[in-house]
Amino acid sequence: MPNPDLYSGSEEEWQALLGQLRRQSQTQPQPFFYTRVQARLDAQHATPRAWLPSWLRRPAYVALLGILVLAVSGDGAALQTAHPVTHSSTLPR
Repeated sequence: MPNPDLYSGSEEEWQALLGQLRRQSQTQPQPFFYTRVQARLDAQHATPRAWLPSWLRRPAYVALLGILVLAVSGDGAALQTAHPVTHSSTLPR
């Protein structure tokens, strides 16, 4: 049920207000408005794409990628086990 306090004024006042709104001229956009909008949209689509992906242009991602490549591309020297020295003859007694 509508709240009658929100609708103050008589029916005639509302009709007069609506009549004023109907009598106003219809506004039109400025000349060449749609042409300018279309030109702006075409200019946005005409921008050349960068050869680097957007995530790669950020320095933090580049640094993390470099660290990851260095960590993965090791030659495995650190993973080889050291051979224990078993030359007991060379040790002094």
